[in-house]
Amino acid sequence: MKCPKCSADNDKVLDSRSVRDGAAIRRRRECLNCSCRFTTYEELDRDEVVVIKNDGRREPFERAKVDKAIRRACGKRKISDDQIRSMIDSVVADLDADEIPSAKIAELVMERLHRVDEVAYIRFASVYRKFTDVAQFLSAITEIVKK
Repeated sequence: MKCPKCSADNDKVLDSRSVRDGAAIRRRRECLNCSCRFTTYEELDRDEVVVIKNDGRREPFERAKVDKAIRRACGKRKISDDQIRSMIDSVVADLDADEIPSAKIAELVMERLHRVDEVAYIRFASVYRKFTDVAQFLSAITEIVKK
């Protein structure tokens, strides 16, 4: 692991612990070159899952894309980093097939966002469902209010 301060590739692990209900391992490290301390996380890599896009293309699942989409939807909302990581871990844990349609991943994300923050849910849904006018926004908001 490269040191963020001096870029040396020589460090030692000071502490390791399981985090996010066992979904990741947090490691506290110290650079042997400059003594800088830093934290790294290890998590399950779901490379074996292939996402089937709407146009039929297939590409490997990338956790970073789910992370980016959720963070964009949650922008400027009072949602903690731990809540976001927990949502992502939950979505990844529910990927139960070798090939999964992108629409299913989007539905899993929307379920989590709906539970955590309704505004973030609407933001995500507006992009995923391709809202084109205010009537579609109002319909989605009315649906939330009725529940």
